[in-house]
Amino acid sequence: MDNLTHGLVGALIGQAGLKRKTGLAMPALIIGANIPDLDGACMLLGDMQHLALRRGITHGPIAWLLLPLALATILWVFDRWQIKRGKRPPNRMPVHFGWLYGLSFIACLSHPALDWLNNYGVRLLEPFSSRWFYGDILFIIDLWLWLGLGFATWLSLRREKKTGGDWRKPARIALAGMLAYIGLNAAITWQAEHRVLASAPYPSVAIASQVPVAFWQREVISGNGDGIWHIGDFTVGDVSLDRCDLETARAQDRTADSFLFWARAPFVERLASGAWRLGDARFASRGGSRFSVELPPEACRPA
Repeated sequence: MDNLTHGLVGALIGQAGLKRKTGLAMPALIIGANIPDLDGACMLLGDMQHLALRRGITHGPIAWLLLPLALATILWVFDRWQIKRGKRPPNRMPVHFGWLYGLSFIACLSHPALDWLNNYGVRLLEPFSSRWFYGDILFIIDLWLWLGLGFATWLSLRREKKTGGDWRKPARIALAGMLAYIGLNAAITWQAEHRVLASAPYPSVAIASQVPVAFWQREVISGNGDGIWHIGDFTVGDVSLDRCDLETARAQDRTADSFLFWARAPFVERLASGAWRLGDARFASRGGSRFSVELPPEACRPA
């Protein structure tokens, strides 16, 4: 999911009451909810090579333990540094390292859990396994989560500062509502995929993607994993992948290798130049050219 959603979830965990466990709890929760995206620096590599590095080692089990530890240590040292300089805010609660680590850990775990919900993929077992996991439940940016979680965060903070009311309640209701929303979307996805798999021509693969804003709709990609994919009323893929020498392409082009490592529904289509474009059907209908690699004319044999 996007970083705003991650940050709002971290903030609401704090507003639900956990921020009262230790000083600097909110930074631990909000930063911790986003810290696995340190791998965003891989974007500097350019092309498609970052696809092989994103949502991997910083989203796996070792990172779940070490990233919260690093964050808790930095916050604890920061608090001690402020004490030494006499600049520690007088209204800050005592900082308890154990709670700092525990809250950072909870927030860090929420990140891969949310990332799993969309169809982009996340490698939850890296470095022990490079298998990609997909929830196919939410779009990577969900407007309704923004509105619901954002309003609840604002209301909780407003109650805490101005009215003195139960400021924990809006946060708890929002987190419960988010889980219910996820459950509803999971049911919609399952129904959409099951309907396609049970209908002629009975494909072996069905991937349901949530439509932006219209969360009740699904764009279903279906096929048999051979590179010919059906998306609604149109088809992507000009030739079957067994007519392409993708192993040679991967050996000769690191960009193609990275792309195919990440791709879930790869296909190739002929360009006017005679070359081939390697794409992923998940993004074929929404700016698919952003996620594509050009292959030489000799990479595939026309049908």
